[in-house]
Amino acid sequence: MSKQESEKNEAERFRSKPYRISRTAYLFECTFEYFVLLLVTDAFLVKVLKSIGMSDATVGVLSTLSALAFLFQLLSIVAVRHITSTKLFVSAVHIVGQIFFMSLYLVPFLPAVPGGGYRQAIAVVCMRLAYLGHHLVQPILFRWGNSFVEPRRRGVYSATKEMVSLLSGIAVTLTAGYVIDHFEASGNLHGGFIFAAFGICIFSLSDLVCLLFISNDKKEKGEARPERVPMREVARGTLGNRCFLSVVLLACLWNGAVYSSVGFLGTYRLNPHELALTVGTVQLMNVLGSLSRFALSRPFGRYADRHSFASAIKLAMCLGIAAFAVSACTTPGNSIKVRILVSLFLLLYHGCNAGMVANLTNIVYNYVDERYFVAAIALKNSIAGLFGFLISLQSARLLSHVQANGNTFLGLSLYGQQVLSVISILFAIAAMAVAHFVVSKQQRTIR
Repeated sequence: MSKQESEKNEAERFRSKPYRISRTAYLFECTFEYFVLLLVTDAFLVKVLKSIGMSDATVGVLSTLSALAFLFQLLSIVAVRHITSTKLFVSAVHIVGQIFFMSLYLVPFLPAVPGGGYRQAIAVVCMRLAYLGHHLVQPILFRWGNSFVEPRRRGVYSATKEMVSLLSGIAVTLTAGYVIDHFEASGNLHGGFIFAAFGICIFSLSDLVCLLFISNDKKEKGEARPERVPMREVARGTLGNRCFLSVVLLACLWNGAVYSSVGFLGTYRLNPHELALTVGTVQLMNVLGSLSRFALSRPFGRYADRHSFASAIKLAMCLGIAAFAVSACTTPGNSIKVRILVSLFLLLYHGCNAGMVANLTNIVYNYVDERYFVAAIALKNSIAGLFGFLISLQSARLLSHVQANGNTFLGLSLYGQQVLSVISILFAIAAMAVAHFVVSKQQRTIR
């Protein structure tokens, strides 16, 4: 068969009805999954944990430790070797994880025991098991869902997924926030928890239905099963692959930029002695930032498909560096100036994510063989995530040091978040250098 005929057959395969249905189902599965995660993060998570008596410090630590849940993805390297039906495994593990997310909102209904912290312990267990179910299947689900997407259209498809999730996610966040605030104002916060649990239940069932509509990659009866790839060969194809390691380095440096400052900007904005913004104002600014990401997702997707994932990442990093520069220049003072600078930061930062998040995952396709793809995704996310977490711990110590010294650093009058934003700039510039001088120069294999 000639190359032209092979490409024609491949194009027809991706246009077939089963492939079109699977792509659409995966798109909406990601959307419903996103809805569930929205309801167990940020202010929603704080509300439920505080209601069972957790201290601010404990809530903060637990929220930070949740970032380490991505290490569960390492288990997928072992799990994928024993899966005979991707649909069955992913659907079962995924729905169990989401049931534990829903259960988190039911913990406050357990009877309180004076001096006992069993409800807090149950909440922690629910979160651990929920994130285990979520992250264990993520690399496998990503490979499975994207196997129905034409390789040269992965950028646009990923952008479309983000756009649908972002726009609908704004509606979910605002609606849930309004309903829970209404219940709390009427002295019935538990009613808000029931609403949230019911919402997670509906979204989880919708997620499951979408998974069931994705075509299974289970081998037909009588068809030879592929040989199990030895772990030594997997290690050689990932950690022994210089091209892949350069992508891991790139992801680590970018996580260093993000984790250095972004997680510490919330208190800076809300502190009445610093930027002194209200929660409502910040929420509105976040919505504007999400709209920025929505508007730029498809252009970045097209750009990635037309040029390369690495080129799109470099372009996105320009926005990221600009965002951190704006953050470094944001100081208390004129309220209008503060609002403009914070809004500009969020517009640039979320616009940067439009080109970073999907492409930093899709770029693995360019350098790793299909047999090692799940392991590569799990390793990249885990190593880069752990690096980012460790950087955040050091940033917290530096922030405390600057604040303890009356907001001075190296003899200069600076707020801690400004110093952290400068560190983010340095990490982002280093990431840009790796993307331009190393990753962009590597030979790509389009799959």
